Amino acid sequence: MKTKTLGRTGERIPEVGQGTWDYRGGGEPLRVGVSMGARLIDTAEMYGTEEPVGKAVEGLTDVFIATKVSAHHLHHDDVIRAAEASLRRLKIKTIDLYQVHWPNPSIPIQETMQAMEELVKAGKVQYVWVSNFSVPELKEAQEAFGSGEIVSNQVEYSLLSREIEADILPYCAKEGVTVIAYSPLARGRLVSGRDEGTMFLGKIGEKYGKTPSQVALNWLTCQEAVVVIPKANRVEHVRENVGASGWQLSSNDFDAISRKFV
Repeated sequence: MKTKTLGRTGERIPEVGQGTWDYRGGGEPLRVGVSMGARLIDTAEMYGTEEPVGKAVEGLTDVFIATKVSAHHLHHDDVIRAAEASLRRLKIKTIDLYQVHWPNPSIPIQETMQAMEELVKAGKVQYVWVSNFSVPELKEAQEAFGSGEIVSNQVEYSLLSREIEADILPYCAKEGVTVIAYSPLARGRLVSGRDEGTMFLGKIGEKYGKTPSQVALNWLTCQEAVVVIPKANRVEHVRENVGASGWQLSSNDFDAISRKFV
């Protein structure tokens, strides 16, 4: 599994992690993924999957856990309580990556980030990041975080959802902020049928001995600032996702895919 630096921290994370929104696969797929290098597991208090994740990784030492505080819990005391509840459900002492799930304009970001700083100082959170933040919102969060640093922004990104390329992606690349791409297979729409796009990806994949989904994921991770967190409820899909790492599309194939899905 190829790894990338998380923001400017020096911390290395896998370029293919594991998402758990609407996850129903039990412990085995997650453990298999970790054993294959997909040690970044992403969850959230609102997903209802923190407890299953905690059970799945219990006893494993080389796991990087990311979770999120709900947009409804961004007042100072609510952030602290939410983090402590997540720690209990996950059965861990420190959240590796703790993020604001969605911005909430009715709650000052300064209040939220003050709580985040306290969690870091208390050793309950290692790194702070955000999710679904625009560039102006990301800048405001960074300024509010004081001496800390926002290490990543988790946003929807796939060949069928490329809006972030207009501003978020170039800003994050310039500022050393990792982009965590969720729904990188467009909730299965990229690879679920025999449509023209899937067939195109399959044809390119034949050159590399790879499936359409592996090609679609690799197209994302070819970009240095991007890592992906596809969800897989079955072990065979975990193995397929992990197989998107360890190789790279040629520049010509990358460009051809970019043009096809513009």
